[in-house]
Amino acid sequence: MARTKEFDPEAALQSALQLFWQRGYEATSMADLVEHLGIGRASIYATFGNKHELYLKALDRYSENRDSSLLHELSQPGAALPAVRTAVRRFAAEANADEHRVKGCFITNTAAELGPHDPAAARRVEASWDHFETLLHSALTRAQAQGELPAERDPRALARMLLVLMQGLRVVGKASKGPGRVRDAAEQALSLLD
Repeated sequence: MARTKEFDPEAALQSALQLFWQRGYEATSMADLVEHLGIGRASIYATFGNKHELYLKALDRYSENRDSSLLHELSQPGAALPAVRTAVRRFAAEANADEHRVKGCFITNTAAELGPHDPAAARRVEASWDHFETLLHSALTRAQAQGELPAERDPRALARMLLVLMQGLRVVGKASKGPGRVRDAAEQALSLLD
């Protein structure tokens, strides 16, 4: 008779995501995961694989959650440009909010920590950024078609600029002492949409 799991794998994955997001990959040991998740090492390996596999699963979960939220925000019917502005301003506000400031963006953190030497992590980061850029590009293309964005603007280039800006806001927000730098950068970038 097969034993049933004595823990909720979804809750454990979410808990691992939070720990990795807060500490990073290298600073999180298997002992930390065992303690934080409250489950045995063997159960972690049996359910998620090794630490690296668990990290990648946590990164995938983060991307799914973030991407679905952004998709919802940017694909609402009606005017598209206000949704883009709202998304950029939300990123700026979150970059300065204590709960997000310390952790930053899990994707950006992964890019900085593992991207240069971990191909599996780098592929996930790139896929997330591609999806993020596509969402922005679609919204900006729609805005241009609806006459909200001047015809001479390049929606693809603007989407790439906003992607880089929004990821950069998270990095700068982690160490910045006040909201001015992040807020001013966001507003300056948004002026390019006029």
